[in-house]
Amino acid sequence: MQLSIKNLCKTYNNGIVALDNVSLEICNGLFGLLGPNGAGKSTLMRTIATLQEADSGEITLGEIDVLRQKMEVKKILGYLPQNFGFYPKDNAFNLLEHFTLLKGVREKKSRRKKVTELLQRVNLWEQRKQKLGSFSNGMRQRFGIALALLGHPKLIIVDEPTAGLDPAEQIRFHNLLSEIGENIVVVLSTHIVDDVSDLCANMAIIDQGQIVMQGSTILALTRLMGKIWEKEIPKSDLLQYQENYNILSTRLFAGKTFIRVHSDTFPENGFYPGDVTLQDVYFYHLKKCA
Repeated sequence: MQLSIKNLCKTYNNGIVALDNVSLEICNGLFGLLGPNGAGKSTLMRTIATLQEADSGEITLGEIDVLRQKMEVKKILGYLPQNFGFYPKDNAFNLLEHFTLLKGVREKKSRRKKVTELLQRVNLWEQRKQKLGSFSNGMRQRFGIALALLGHPKLIIVDEPTAGLDPAEQIRFHNLLSEIGENIVVVLSTHIVDDVSDLCANMAIIDQGQIVMQGSTILALTRLMGKIWEKEIPKSDLLQYQENYNILSTRLFAGKTFIRVHSDTFPENGFYPGDVTLQDVYFYHLKKCA
């Protein structure tokens, strides 16, 4: 199934342009949508999830007109927003069983079988009787994925899924998303570059409501090979280097200042080649369109 977005626009009443002629083609698998906070990611995700209206444009999911056939979309949609509410005094098994009932599974034995399968899949079976209010951030996110998987969705939208997770939970969540994304469309919206780098074969970058890059993650990296250079400099010289070079990022390490620059040719002056990362791709396209 393919998710197709064409010329989507959204301007809020305060004049902020959240989506400016956005077009994307997304096929089965994990698709990463990268962008800074306020770039339009959440607006796009909420519009695809039928939670808000667009001003103009089209979205289709297979044969479904997403903007006009909202109930049909909801039947095959799993959505994990950045923040979602739950009943903190209830436990994982009871609440998931309740939502399974709302999805139309009336027979109790079938519901419990489904709940058991989902909790085992997201590695929460041992915590099934634990109150949700005592869950860690990572456990809450995995419970949210269990909710999103109810009803065998064809499209799953995950908004900022690893924000606030510790490294171990990030790995667990990445593994879970990789498994889920084998046979359906999974759109991963995030400002965390490593999420996309670790998971997504295809991606897009959005900034100020516009798509500034889209395509193969590997191809995006390949295009910058041999064009990324790094150098340690005195912090006091940073302004001078900013005036003379296309600096993509600056980092401090052990009290030292390192810069990474984009240049089609060797900039000399003590620079050395740097391995290309998706962070370089991200900053390159943001600066290119600034």
